[in-house]
Amino acid sequence: MRMAAMKPRTGDGPLEVTKEGRGIVMRVPLEGGGRLVVELNAEEAGALGDALKAVVG
Repeated sequence: MRMAAMKPRTGDGPLEVTKEGRGIVMRVPLEGGGRLVVELNAEEAGALGDALKAVVG
């Protein structure tokens, strides 16, 4: 049985938001390693932005 090749871990990287197709993909670095990857549509991204602005000020 062959195993899939493992990609070397090159670091978790910064917060990143990209538009991929019709969706918006947000990659958030996590404490302890790894990244949380969330795909949003434009309406969800706008709501998230509004919620963050309300908390941050």
